[in-house]
Amino acid sequence: MENELLIAALFYATACLGLVLYLLKQSGKQRKKLDALATLVKDSQKQRDTLKRELDELRKGTIGVGRRVIDLEKKLKQNEARIDEAAQEEPQSRLYTRAMKMVALGADVQEIVQECELPRAEAELLIRLHSKSA
Repeated sequence: MENELLIAALFYATACLGLVLYLLKQSGKQRKKLDALATLVKDSQKQRDTLKRELDELRKGTIGVGRRVIDLEKKLKQNEARIDEAAQEEPQSRLYTRAMKMVALGADVQEIVQECELPRAEAELLIRLHSKSA
């Protein structure tokens, strides 16, 4: 019986040693996986930091573009106001512009006098000037 007990103890010791070796092997595999995951986390953090910097740059750029757009809108409004003022200040210039278009389309003196309310002499002068430039 003593031999059987010794054999059983030896068997259990061998089984425990085998189990310890198996667990050490599994622990090594898990450690490798953990190292790989740690590397992935570091890479992800680097990518996150890079993307964060790029996003900050885009935000700054967008703010700059927004300011430029606002400035351009202000300038556009100012120019529109100037154009409106100029159009209101010189209604005669519109008549001459219209008369020049009519001359270019081949209107005669009488049509220009009637449509643009210009004196006959000015209408004739416009037609002569246009004829010389053509």
